[in-house]
Amino acid sequence: MKQSALVIIFLLGLIFNPTNSYAQIDFNKKPDDDLGNVEDKFQELFFEALKQKGIENYQRAIDALLKCEELNNEEAVIYLELGKNYIQLEQLNLAEEALLKGLKITPKNEWMLDQLYEVYTQQNNIPKAVEIVKKLVEVHPDYKQDLATLYIRQKQFDDALKLLDELDKNLGLSPVRNNMRNEIYKQTAGDDSQISDLQNRIKSNPKNESNYLALIYSYQQNGNQDKAFETAQNLLKEIPESELVHVALYEFYLQNNQAEDAFKSAEKALISAEVNNNDKTKILQNLVNFVGNNPQHENKLIALTTLISSDQSSESLSEVANYYLQLGDKQKALESYQKALQQNPTDFTLIKNSLLLQLDLQLYDNAAKESAQALSLFPAQPLLYLLNGVAQNNLKNADKAIENLEMGLDFLIDDKKMEADFYQQLSISYQLKDNIAKSKTFAEKAAAIIKAQ
Repeated sequence: MKQSALVIIFLLGLIFNPTNSYAQIDFNKKPDDDLGNVEDKFQELFFEALKQKGIENYQRAIDALLKCEELNNEEAVIYLELGKNYIQLEQLNLAEEALLKGLKITPKNEWMLDQLYEVYTQQNNIPKAVEIVKKLVEVHPDYKQDLATLYIRQKQFDDALKLLDELDKNLGLSPVRNNMRNEIYKQTAGDDSQISDLQNRIKSNPKNESNYLALIYSYQQNGNQDKAFETAQNLLKEIPESELVHVALYEFYLQNNQAEDAFKSAEKALISAEVNNNDKTKILQNLVNFVGNNPQHENKLIALTTLISSDQSSESLSEVANYYLQLGDKQKALESYQKALQQNPTDFTLIKNSLLLQLDLQLYDNAAKESAQALSLFPAQPLLYLLNGVAQNNLKNADKAIENLEMGLDFLIDDKKMEADFYQQLSISYQLKDNIAKSKTFAEKAAAIIKAQ
C-alpha cells in the first residue's frame, strides 16, 4: 500500500471520526500482526469503492463498501459513501438506513445530514426533512433558507416569514427571499391577517416594492379592485421607477377604459427585463382582446407590437402573430412566427404555423427547405411530410413529393382528414408525372374518405 493512499485514509478518518485508530498509525512501520492486514484490505476496498463510484458503477461501489463494513463498522465514511451510492441508484430506503448508521457515529456530521436531507426531499417526506434541516442549521446557518422553503411546503407560513425576516435582517434583502415571501402571500391571498401584515410591512419600509406587489395581489384575490388600484398608485408614488407595478396598473386602466394610460403602462411592462415572459404574454393577450372590442385603439396596439417585437419571448411573439392573423396581415404574422422560431427553434406549433403561412403566401421554396429541416427534428410527424409534399408539388418536384408523401403515410394513425389530404397531393404528384391512372386512383381514394366523413 502506497504511503500517499494511507495519508488520504488518515485524513478521512480525522474528518469523520477524530478519535479513530488512524491517529495512532505509524506509516513507516510494516504491519506485524493481523490488524495491519485488515487495515490494508480495508483501504484497498475503500479505494475500489471510490473508483467504481467515479465511473458510475454504483452497485460495485456498494459491494466494496459493504465488505469495508464487515472489516470495520465504526468508520462513518463508509455509511456516507453507501448513502451517496444508494441515492444514485434511487434506493432511498437503503440510503436512509446507511446514513442513519453513520449519524450514530458522528451525530452532527454536516455531509451526512445533507445527504439525508436529499433522501427525505426525494421521498417528499417533508416533516423528516424539516427535522434534519433544523440540525443542519445548528451546524451551518446557511440552511435557514432551506428550512423556510420547507416551512412553505408544509404551509407553516408564519414560521417561514419569521425566518425570512431574520435572514433579511442579517444578510440584507434578497430577490429569492422576496419571491418566497410572494409565494406565501399568493397562497394566503385575501386572508385578512396577511393583508394586515403587508400593510404593516409597507408602513415600516415604504421602499420595499415586493410588499406592495403582494398586497395588490391579495386585494385582487379578495375582489377589492379599488384597494388594489390604490396600492398600485401608492407604489408608483413611493418608487416612480418601478416597472413591475405596470403589470397591475395597465389592467386597472383597461377596466376603467383609460386606453392611453393602459398602453403606456403595458409598454413599460413589456420592455422591462424584470417582468417575466408569462406576464408579458398575458398582457398582449389582454390588449388584443381589448382592441377586438375597441377597434378604435388598433393603431396603439400596432405601434406597441412594432416597438417591442425585437425584445419579446417566443410566446409573446406568437401572440403578436395571432393578432396580425386577425387583421388578415399574413406577411407580418409570418415575420412574428419566424422571430419566435429564432428564440425557440424546436417548438412544433411555431414550426407548423410558420409553414402553413409560407404555403398560403406561396413561398414554396422556403416551405420545402424549412419542412425538410423540421423533419430532422420531428421525423415521425406526418403533417411535416404532407407540408413538404405540398411545397414540392408546387415546385414541380413530383418525385420528391411522392417520396415524402408515401413516407408520411407510414406514420399516419387514425386521421382520415389528413389521409385524404395525402391522397390528394399524391394525385397531383402523379399528374405531374403524366401517370393519369395512378393520379385517378389516389383522387378516388381521397374522395371516398371525404364522402364517408
